[in-house]
Amino acid sequence: MRVFVLDKSLNPLDPCHPARARELLHKGRAKVYKRYPFTIILPDRVVEDSVTHPHRIKIDPGSKTTGIAVVQEQTGRVTKGLEIAHRGQQIKDALESRRSLRRGRRNRKTRYRKPRFLNRTRKQGWLPPSLESRIANIETWVRRITKLCPVTAISQELVRFDLQQIQNPEISGLEYQRGELFGFEVREYLLQKWDRKCAYCGGKNVPFEIEHILARSKGGSNRISNLCLSCHSCNQAKGNKSIEEFLQQKPEVLKRVLAQAKTPLLDAAAVNATRWELYRRLQATGLPVEAASGGRTKFNRKTRGIEKSHWTDAACVGESTPEKLLLKGVKPLIVKAKGHGTRQRCRPDQYGFPKAHAPKRQFFQGFQTGDIVKADILSGKYAGKYTGRIAIRFRPSFVLQLPAQKFDVHPKYLKTIHKADGYEYQQL
Repeated sequence: MRVFVLDKSLNPLDPCHPARARELLHKGRAKVYKRYPFTIILPDRVVEDSVTHPHRIKIDPGSKTTGIAVVQEQTGRVTKGLEIAHRGQQIKDALESRRSLRRGRRNRKTRYRKPRFLNRTRKQGWLPPSLESRIANIETWVRRITKLCPVTAISQELVRFDLQQIQNPEISGLEYQRGELFGFEVREYLLQKWDRKCAYCGGKNVPFEIEHILARSKGGSNRISNLCLSCHSCNQAKGNKSIEEFLQQKPEVLKRVLAQAKTPLLDAAAVNATRWELYRRLQATGLPVEAASGGRTKFNRKTRGIEKSHWTDAACVGESTPEKLLLKGVKPLIVKAKGHGTRQRCRPDQYGFPKAHAPKRQFFQGFQTGDIVKADILSGKYAGKYTGRIAIRFRPSFVLQLPAQKFDVHPKYLKTIHKADGYEYQQL
């Protein structure tokens, strides 16, 4: 793991080892510029007098979590790993709640906002807010990293699955040429579709086999809708029996398997809906953008013997992945999107009637909801030192939110270490 370094003009230098950063801070040659991700600034250095090496941002977009890795291209060292948790479903739920409240007020003939009718103008590339937030999060962090590190290129996992080959594996010849990624594409798709567990017994963390729901000996095909995951014992017990015969004692499992076999991947659909727009916006940064499939990512990870996680998947994106990735000592920064609050001043109850009005002010005694603070409480039930996010009240009693608990604290015990920026951080 490395620490980002800036010169006196805020130009990025090569990241340094944490021990070196501690030494520079101890000698007074460096100052802390940013807490998350941790960045130092050297007031006595300029980029013209320093040697920098090209770095590449690698992105593994996901519906719920996106992995990002910063890799030094010459050495293959992963200098930073991030996992960004999106809030797309939360945004979708909030919009649906608002819509239902407005419809309820119209039906009751109370004061309401008139429904829109054929008057919505949407620019090209418009996406629903729940999907737009995912792209905005990735854009934000690409922009931040390029300001902190000498980045010269970007790699994005653009095509999640090779859908043509998955749907019709028999296609060949001039229409399609099977490559070395064929098996990786199918297996990765099935692992995600069946939630990495046996379709019949629900077993996890065991070697899985690709199972034909309708056996090949009885006319079953290799289409993805006829494939599932099975542990070895269930696969042997089923043999070439029909699934109705094999699961006749488990009607609930039979119904679930048949339904899930035909169900598309919701998360994969969200990624596929945003992939090209994300690609266009990454190209707008002016950096060269490399695109690759999810099968290529898994192939790189398997051949290099790397354990699966979001940020390690990102490090393996694309053909630019070095033969040897240096991951030792890297601890990912867990980033959770929290938003910037709400503009809604009138808070309704479950029936749509107003119950409270939020104040217009955002700051109180120099603090804002979402600030990351250090608390040094001298006495009382919660005496001790803590680090967490705060939720302000417009009186000297804030809520300090910790991973396992939350309690009220007076602002005189607090010191801001990172201003609210819409994200919550946790260093593993």
